Amino acid sequence: MEVYHAGCHQFSHMKLRMLHYVKNARTRNTAEDEPFFDAHGNSRPFFDLLYWHMTSSNTSSFVRVGTYDAIAPMGHQLTINRSAIHWGGKYPQTQVPRSVCSESCSPGHRISVAAGRPTCCFYCLPCLDGSIANQSDSIDCMKCPDDEWSNSKRDQCIPKVTVFLAFNETLGFLFVSIGIFFILNTIWVFWIFISYRQTPVVRANNLQLSYILLVALIMCFLCSFLFIGYPGRLSCMLRQIFFGISFSLCVSCVLAKTITVVIAFRATKPNSNLRRWVGSKTSYSIVFASTLVQSAIGVIWLCTAPSYPELNTKVTNEKMIAECNEGSILMFYCMLAFMGLLACVSFMVAFLARNLPDTFNEAKFITFSMLVFVSVWLSFIPAYLSTKGKYLVAVEIFAILSSGAGLLYCIFAPKMYIIFMRPEMNTREYIMSKSMLSNKA
Repeated sequence: MEVYHAGCHQFSHMKLRMLHYVKNARTRNTAEDEPFFDAHGNSRPFFDLLYWHMTSSNTSSFVRVGTYDAIAPMGHQLTINRSAIHWGGKYPQTQVPRSVCSESCSPGHRISVAAGRPTCCFYCLPCLDGSIANQSDSIDCMKCPDDEWSNSKRDQCIPKVTVFLAFNETLGFLFVSIGIFFILNTIWVFWIFISYRQTPVVRANNLQLSYILLVALIMCFLCSFLFIGYPGRLSCMLRQIFFGISFSLCVSCVLAKTITVVIAFRATKPNSNLRRWVGSKTSYSIVFASTLVQSAIGVIWLCTAPSYPELNTKVTNEKMIAECNEGSILMFYCMLAFMGLLACVSFMVAFLARNLPDTFNEAKFITFSMLVFVSVWLSFIPAYLSTKGKYLVAVEIFAILSSGAGLLYCIFAPKMYIIFMRPEMNTREYIMSKSMLSNKA
């Protein structure tokens, strides 16, 4: 009692002899366990592991599922009776539920915070195409470089596939085969014209222009090969220029042949001033002037903004398109416009001269060939503007081959028919008889 009334300030000076007896006391609790105190007065760390269990009758109870004894031998301090544990909900007895709100996000996904929930609760959203996450629990996805793209798992950037119209693919091989076929046909026609150069059907409408036209057609078919294969700097610079000059040479030859027919017919009238224009100089002047203008456009194009190869990464996501940047699209359309002007003038002149009374008048066939030519290139422009990638190149190659074939077969097929199928028409006597009938008419 003296200790109680002495006050707190006297308690620290008192010698508590009772602790000696408490430390050495041995007794048992209600669970028949003997409490234990060490030399420092600490009790024995022994705990029961209790599991709060909800029964089928909606009553709760605590089930002892294990113990922890700190003074037990190492490895035997914690004991758990797994058979006494019954996990509720969707988890089976053998699967321990994880004490997390959201599972970790795997690579290829990013964390999206759930609004109004704790920070440990989030959603795992897959990275968008072209971006990756190469670590778990990434906050954001990294965008791939322009020349790379994400793989299917969105955890790695891989190089894009380079696409171009190759010689060994089906479309490229088809164009090459068609081009070679037309070249061989043109060479065959050239050889026939040389072999039958003394016959009337070959000599009609300027034989030399026919030779130049056939050479120009061979150049047109050859220029289509420059559009196939991986685009290089030289091929990009030359292919449009070579294409424009060769086709301008073709159309100018057709125009010169048509004008020659008109002048020759008009010059037969008395007191005609066109007599001095009759001859090869007029035809060659038309061809030279037209080709010179187109060549000048090409030279200006090369000097100001030439075409160059580039890898286009913006047309498709997973592929790069190896193509030629035209440099100056204005010069490209100037080249097409001049070629179209020659074709339209040639068509109009040939259409006006289609009914001239000549035995081997080519005006009718030139009219039809120019109609095919103009139709092809008028349909080419919208197709060119609406197509991308290697199919844009395929559209231009198709226009080159089809328009060149139209000129070849529309102009020269009738002559081949007369040479091989109607040889009686390819004689001087036949021409004289036709001329007499025309004069009487």
